[in-house]
Amino acid sequence: MDVAQLASSLIRIRSENPPGNTTEIVAFIGDFLDSLGVKSRIVSNPDGRDNLVTTEPDPELLLCGHVDVVPAIPDEWIYDPFSGTNAGGYVWGRGATDMKGGCAALLVACRDLIESGLEPKVQFAFVCDEETGGEHGIRSLLAQGLLKPRECLIAEPTPHTSPAVGQKGLYRLDISFRGTPGHSSLYPLVGKSAVMAAFDLLAYMREVHAHQFPVDEDLQPLVGQSARLFREIFGIEGGDSVLTRVMFNPGRIEGGEKANIVAEQCRMDLDIRVPWGCPLDDLRRGIADHAPDAVIREVDVAEPTFTPPDARVVRTVCAEVERVYGTVAPFLQWAASDAKYLRDEGFDVVEYGPGEIPTLHAVDERVSIEQLGRAVDIYRGVIRAYSW
Repeated sequence: MDVAQLASSLIRIRSENPPGNTTEIVAFIGDFLDSLGVKSRIVSNPDGRDNLVTTEPDPELLLCGHVDVVPAIPDEWIYDPFSGTNAGGYVWGRGATDMKGGCAALLVACRDLIESGLEPKVQFAFVCDEETGGEHGIRSLLAQGLLKPRECLIAEPTPHTSPAVGQKGLYRLDISFRGTPGHSSLYPLVGKSAVMAAFDLLAYMREVHAHQFPVDEDLQPLVGQSARLFREIFGIEGGDSVLTRVMFNPGRIEGGEKANIVAEQCRMDLDIRVPWGCPLDDLRRGIADHAPDAVIREVDVAEPTFTPPDARVVRTVCAEVERVYGTVAPFLQWAASDAKYLRDEGFDVVEYGPGEIPTLHAVDERVSIEQLGRAVDIYRGVIRAYSW
């Protein structure tokens, strides 16, 4: 089975999150590893949220991937999103880029080295819920002590010459606003609107977004490289602003009772990405001050994280990317992943994987078969460097 075939097989095993059941795909990966003589353990959670960790006694490197994918509605897709179709030089389907293609490349690289006679000194962790915050996945494995701090490569999709060495912080909130109902014909003289309280907070977030935070000297070159990648991938200027400003999105708002009643309740899911140099405690206080009557529940909190360029895993991955592609340009992520939890626990983490970034979480998600093959080559080199 080549890497494209394995990626197709993984895509065909459905693991949308929600609902988050990964029992079948984790069992499939366990069988694959077992066929190579690699021992593993399945760590189960409620509702089939299974993880897999291998049990190499003294691994030098952690290789990590998530097997859950975001949902897909098939109506607009060229090929069914769970068909794993191989056509036109791509493997198509939900998770092809994020990140079953990367998981397949890790597994094939390991298989190739074992078949060549090498014993990889690595530990694998395939987790169930990166897409919904990692409570039952990476965070659970860390809390149980099943992953010990070491260097780590996560096969998250990245631009093909650009490993990710850091990422912005994350501050995700569930906010419940309370108002005082009244007849709408008398508002705002009578009543207090929970909906308008939510809008007032969003007005404050616009003010926060307008501020550009200074970047330390050691991060400035990476910010510049990341801005160029942002322009190349999305065709949008302003990548430096994405990395140096607070970005926010009220992903879901629901509230009110009736058009002629001043809203008594409103709930908002607010996603905030925190740049380097922005104190999270200051942001927390500012939000609380501008939503004084709201109940604020912190769903996910993470400071910005960064792996220094002189870390061994950064140097090793960059050297392999440069060997295969002839050039390398590390960057800082504007999004978030399990890397933040690993770095917080003392891991040096780099993310690098195959994928077509514009199709990530989108219709017609796919991964180039050529990129899959090159990722296998790079992963073989990285694993070999840690296995002598």
